[in-house]
Amino acid sequence: MTKLQTLRLTCAATALMAAGAASADEVSFLCYQNGNECDVLGALAEDFAAASGHTIAMEVVGYEIVRDQLENQLQTDAAPDVARVTNLGGLNQYYLDLTPYVDADYMEEAYGAVLGWYRAPGGEDMGIYGWPTELTVTGPYINVTMFDDAGVEIPGEGAMWDDWATALAEVQETLGLDAAFAMDRTAHRWAGPAFSYGAAFFDDNGEPILVDEGFRTYAETFVGWHESGLMPADGWPAGTGTAYRNAAPLFLSGSVAMHMSGSWMIGNYAENITDFEWRAVPAPCGPGGCGAMPGGAGIVAFESTDVPEAAAAWIAFLAEEENAARYAAETRSITAHAGLQASGVDYGDASPAVAQALSTFAASIGNAAESTPQAFTFQGYPQNFVIYGVVPDYITQVITGEMSLDDALAAIDADVAAQIAE
Repeated sequence: MTKLQTLRLTCAATALMAAGAASADEVSFLCYQNGNECDVLGALAEDFAAASGHTIAMEVVGYEIVRDQLENQLQTDAAPDVARVTNLGGLNQYYLDLTPYVDADYMEEAYGAVLGWYRAPGGEDMGIYGWPTELTVTGPYINVTMFDDAGVEIPGEGAMWDDWATALAEVQETLGLDAAFAMDRTAHRWAGPAFSYGAAFFDDNGEPILVDEGFRTYAETFVGWHESGLMPADGWPAGTGTAYRNAAPLFLSGSVAMHMSGSWMIGNYAENITDFEWRAVPAPCGPGGCGAMPGGAGIVAFESTDVPEAAAAWIAFLAEEENAARYAAETRSITAHAGLQASGVDYGDASPAVAQALSTFAASIGNAAESTPQAFTFQGYPQNFVIYGVVPDYITQVITGEMSLDDALAAIDADVAAQIAE
């Protein structure tokens, strides 16, 4: 389903006079949100209009639209001028290089650590392609009330995935739950635990290898969690092909005790969970480390735009330190701005649960960098979306009994190689 909301900023004419601009353009902006991100960007767009005279026509859609349909729009010249995306490197060929329009030195100083995620592979591309709205990291949330009601001790920092599976099974059995552990249906969430089990994903030359001993061990474990009923039938098995499936409704409804998701859900859970206590917990560990998948979303402009200066001005406005701080504070997100990371973001009246979650996920980024550095390679790999789709397709077929694990793992390697070669 697509939620469509068009924001037309009516104060443009007045703002144009105030700004003394010779002309004003309308910038079409495709936005998705997990919580209130587009709402906050809409408020910032009003300030941008007042300052520049340009208007932002924002269309709010579900994430699956951006994930599955945006590239088709780009190939048919039906794309918006600007969009909020997560396939940062994969859409590079369509990006407008903002370098001529923005303060490149400021962008490098403030966001240089992650600007490379947007660039073409090979190290020669030094373009500036977007504003990193936030850093994200995958990790679990738990229903603390369920653990308390079941009388099960919550595993502490450094606990292994096996420890968590045992604890969740105890909660499930004691409370009579149909399942206890849900995960969004995408290899992006799957990857962190796979790293924990030792999956390398890439060889020394940076080529994807995917199926190694760690990958196989985790795949067996993951399938086993479904066979035992620890993971729900209306999670991964309910999806088909490469389709993404959000497990948040299962957690919000109190159907499961753990949701493997990520930092982008903090705002949603803070706003919508009122009948139980929730908490973010550190990424569980395994023989390969304590894996978590770093990433982030970014706002980019496309080369097909007819209003490159206005589109670039919108992005430059958002990237300003003051506006980046406001966005982080109001969306309860982890900023990508280096200066704000050093000085800290004032989250104001954030609840203890939100403050704890932000602290937990921020720490997970550092732990992942140290113990599972392949996670950062995977994030910057321009064709990581191929892997995101292929893995759920075949692993689901193993869960549903349509394929053997051996056949599925062989198919994953072959399919990824074929799609990357296209």
